[in-house]
Amino acid sequence: MAEIPDEGALEAAIPETEAGRRLDQALAALFPDYSRSLLTRWLNEGRVTVDGGPARPRDKVAGGEVVAVTPEAGGEPRWEPEELPLTVLHADEDLLVIDKPAGLVVHPGAGNPSGTLVNALLYHYPELADLPRAGLVHRLDRDTTGLLVVARSRAGHTGLVADLQERRIKRQYTAVCHGVPTGGATIDAPMGRHPRDRKRMAVIRDGKPAVTRFTVAERFAAAARLDVTLETGRTHQIRVHLAHRRHPIIGDPVYGRRRAAPGRVAPAAAEAMANFPRQALHAARLALTHPRTGEELAWEAPLPADLAGLLAALRGEAAPA
Repeated sequence: MAEIPDEGALEAAIPETEAGRRLDQALAALFPDYSRSLLTRWLNEGRVTVDGGPARPRDKVAGGEVVAVTPEAGGEPRWEPEELPLTVLHADEDLLVIDKPAGLVVHPGAGNPSGTLVNALLYHYPELADLPRAGLVHRLDRDTTGLLVVARSRAGHTGLVADLQERRIKRQYTAVCHGVPTGGATIDAPMGRHPRDRKRMAVIRDGKPAVTRFTVAERFAAAARLDVTLETGRTHQIRVHLAHRRHPIIGDPVYGRRRAAPGRVAPAAAEAMANFPRQALHAARLALTHPRTGEELAWEAPLPADLAGLLAALRGEAAPA
């Protein structure tokens, strides 16, 4: 587990899973709260040491080395607090668990300078301004709903980042896809930027390892509800992998083309599938070991109303009140 050796400094051991990668790539995975370009600049400025000695971005790592990073003051942008609503399922001195609604961008960026989850977090929990990326250790897409854990202290941040890196934080998603898979499966397909559209991700031969597991929880005439877990955390991983298997998520505007439902599908179900306004993906369950107490904790987020309505239509039921 990474430690904070002194004020403002970061120290961690490079996991064995990073063996053979360039140091700048390993640092980006180990400290996801900082951009790779910023970490590379700090490497070139001598702000990073490996086992106490100097290091270069292109150096290969073997795993097990101890890296120390001394961030510069103001190395990342400072975001403004905004009075926005939050649904908080858990709060203690080290971490928060948020139930994120659809349409909420996680952090400011190009096209979304404000009105994000980070802005809301900084308003409700001003102490997060002292943490990298206001305590964010992972993300959800704008229109994916559900559970997201946020660090609230240095100890919490260090522990959560290490646990994510070592895949000790367990996340389960509910997805509603086009078509009906014959059964559960493991999708082991490397991912990277799409070769022609850099805004999209894709399964590519020389991509980073990406593994998704799913089971079929419920079958409908032309769709299925899946329980999905991740072994890796690539951008858009579930959406890309299910589309790769020809079972794109209903409503996905990027990886799932609008489809006409087969004739055997009831009109209400066909209409619900065609008009669902976002990807039907929900982070339903989160389980972790508390970074300070060691207690095993788990949370579940109820289905949002739109997703519950979609499932009701697919079952031939009336929409829930």
